[in-house]
Amino acid sequence: MKLNLLALAVPFFLIFMALEFFIARQKKKPVFNLHHSIANISVGIAERLLDVWVTGLFFFIYDYLQKNFGLFHIEPGILLWIILLLCTDFLWYWYHRLAHEINLFWAVHVVHHQSEDFNYTVSARITVFQAFVRTGFWAILPILGFPASMITSLLLVHGLYPFFIHTQLIGKLGLLEYILVTPSHHRVHHASNEKYLDKNYGDVFIIWDKLFGTFQKEEDDVKIEYGLTHPLKSYSFLWQHFHFLAELFLAARKTKGTLNKLKLIFGRPDLIDPQFREHAEEKLLVQKNDVPVDKPLNRYVVWQVVLSLVLLFVFILFDRYLPAHQQVLITIALLLTLINCGAIMEQKQWVVYLEFLRLLTVTIGVMIAYSSWWYSILLIPAAAILFTWYFENIRNWYLRWVYTGE
Repeated sequence: MKLNLLALAVPFFLIFMALEFFIARQKKKPVFNLHHSIANISVGIAERLLDVWVTGLFFFIYDYLQKNFGLFHIEPGILLWIILLLCTDFLWYWYHRLAHEINLFWAVHVVHHQSEDFNYTVSARITVFQAFVRTGFWAILPILGFPASMITSLLLVHGLYPFFIHTQLIGKLGLLEYILVTPSHHRVHHASNEKYLDKNYGDVFIIWDKLFGTFQKEEDDVKIEYGLTHPLKSYSFLWQHFHFLAELFLAARKTKGTLNKLKLIFGRPDLIDPQFREHAEEKLLVQKNDVPVDKPLNRYVVWQVVLSLVLLFVFILFDRYLPAHQQVLITIALLLTLINCGAIMEQKQWVVYLEFLRLLTVTIGVMIAYSSWWYSILLIPAAAILFTWYFENIRNWYLRWVYTGE
């Protein structure tokens, strides 16, 4: 049996998140917020989930480019692995820097900077859209001649290091501060303080920032504020992913002239007036709810996230043995759950419809798995009739149970 060992990344990262949480509690450092952490992990679940679908595509792109357009034929060797590491990190620096300087790229990278916390859960805030943009930069590597197997292997290692620099519990690291990107450097990068904006883009090595003038050390007398300069203040899974695209679209539509629109799309994020977020929220009916989130609701959301992580682990581990239709249904069920969690934390009333869709997805999956077509002929119509007939009662009971625990 050939299992996908990349699934082990799920418990690996969770163990370090839990360890950081307990150390922070011991030191009485308030670096974790439950709802921010759930939102962060939800984004990470979606990225890991969708990676299952696209990782093979990225390998194919690298392999195709190397075999058809590679300038050199590179064979693995110690020196060439080191050169590949430096090239990868150099390209990351420029991707990362341009993701902060070009609105079109910022639209997919902004999700990583939304959290007002700074801990290991924040490292999970990477979207599959960001992976596509990064692949455009890393596509230079196979053109240079590096084989796809080398690139993808190194990217796994290169993607591991940044996890450990998302923490407030590790101070400055002496001589390493001059070579590597450290937690101190990355705290500066995630800060919304004016002095720290658009600094420290490096992923593994800090040398690029020092070389290209974007380095800023962490000052002891500056209290760091994390998150966006214009905080999102939303736990909505969908809104976190798409709010800036909506803002950019509205801003571009209001801008006159094709050239000016292009300048806006490829310009800096500070060209977008914050009022466009309010306009987008109004047009898309994104309403904020300031009702306090209580313990019964917390427990329900936490258990959904826990079960989602278990399902994600199993899904990745056995992905080679799952038929395509089962993979699709699991993906839909997990994405509905993530949307559900964000909606519940904002106490949206329409969450009951998501529950129905999720239940329907699971039912279809069970029905296909056990070939129980009689189930669909008899029970599903009967359940649909009862649900429709008693919809208002079911809806009221569900909302009362979820939001008040009664």
